[in-house]
Amino acid sequence: MNDAFKALADPTRRKILELLSENDKNAGEIADYFNISKPSISHHLNILKNADLISDERQGQNIVYSLNTTVFEDLVKWFFDFTKKNNSGGGTDE
Repeated sequence: MNDAFKALADPTRRKILELLSENDKNAGEIADYFNISKPSISHHLNILKNADLISDERQGQNIVYSLNTTVFEDLVKWFFDFTKKNNSGGGTDE
């Protein structure tokens, strides 16, 4: 999960995830949304892939990227569990 948090720390990677939430895209389609080099996009995609936030599939000559929603479900569960523990922490703030 630490890799996922590190990947999410970067605004470019968060934007890539937003784009992929709309629909699956290849690297060229993703790169069209940014004013950075294609190797930089590839680097960001590799970080997201290593964190299991996205997956890729070869379709002909293209590699198509899609969200891995299972990891997002795990992150959301962690946030809910974390806030639940902190909200029932035993102290009173009156």
